[in-house]
Amino acid sequence: MTGLVVDASVMGPLIVPDEGDDLVPAVLNALLAGEALVPLHWRLEVANLARMAVRKGRLTDQALVAVFDDFRDLNVSVDPETDRLAWGDSLELSRRHDLTAYDAAYLELAMRADLPLATLDRRLRGAARAEKVELLPK
Repeated sequence: MTGLVVDASVMGPLIVPDEGDDLVPAVLNALLAGEALVPLHWRLEVANLARMAVRKGRLTDQALVAVFDDFRDLNVSVDPETDRLAWGDSLELSRRHDLTAYDAAYLELAMRADLPLATLDRRLRGAARAEKVELLPK
């Protein structure tokens, strides 16, 4: 597979456009082209980002519905191994780099699939650099 592992953090600018980021075109292209690989919990994290945007008054309930209507067209591949590796490799990366288990799952997936990791999360970016994982944005 060519493509990238997409962390939920990069979906923020797609949910709330005023959070604009240069990464959006590359991620959106990968999502539409079926070149995005995500761990099992990705959709829940993205849904939580959107709910928090509504709670903070940055997105209306109507806009939330519209966002997820659009997101239904995204062609992401969900990794079937995330759950099996949660208490092994992902937990070890979480411990080693002081990451949440959720973030460690993105790093584990990028390492296992040998794909770049698209993330805006500072701590996850630091862990990816330490593990020699290619990052977007660079």
